[in-house]
Amino acid sequence: MNQVLGYLLIFIARISDVSLATMRTLMVVQGRRRQAAIIGFFEVIIYVTALGKVVSGLNDIGNLLAYALGFACGNYIGIFVEEKIALGNLTAQVILKGSENQELINILREKGFGVTALQGYGKEGSREVLNITLNRKDLEVLRNILEENDSSAFITVNTTKPISGGYFTSVKKK
Repeated sequence: MNQVLGYLLIFIARISDVSLATMRTLMVVQGRRRQAAIIGFFEVIIYVTALGKVVSGLNDIGNLLAYALGFACGNYIGIFVEEKIALGNLTAQVILKGSENQELINILREKGFGVTALQGYGKEGSREVLNITLNRKDLEVLRNILEENDSSAFITVNTTKPISGGYFTSVKKK
C-alpha cells in the first residue's frame, strides 16, 4: 500500500509540474515575466520532489512508469487547461469573396471585434480582406459568426503581441 501511494505521488507530481511548465511556457512567450517566474518557482519544487523520489528508488520500475505516465498525462492536461484559459491576442485575416460585405463587418464590430477592411485582388478577382483583432478566447465566437455569414471565407489566424494603439476590448458581446 505504501508503494502504491509512492507511485501515486510521483504520478500526480509529474502531472502538476508538466502542466505548470506548459502554462509557464505560454507566459514566457507572451512576455508575462512575473507570472512565468512564479509558476516556474512552484514547477521546480514539484519537479525536484518527484525526481528525487524516482532517483532514490531506481530499482523500482513502478517509480519510472509512474514518472513517465505522469509526464504524458501532464502534457495532455496542460494543453487542455491552456486551451480553456486561452490567454493572449490573435489577428485573424479573413478573405471574403466579392466586395459587398458591410453587413458582416458591422456584425463583427457590434460583437466587439476590431475590424480593418482592405481591398485585395486574387486569382478569381476582387476580394475583401478583413484584419480582425481579438482575444484568443473569442476565436470560436468569430468562427461561428463567419460561418453563419460566409461559409466560404478563407481564414488564417496568428498570435499577436500588441505594441501600441489598436483596438482590443476586454469583453465580447455574445
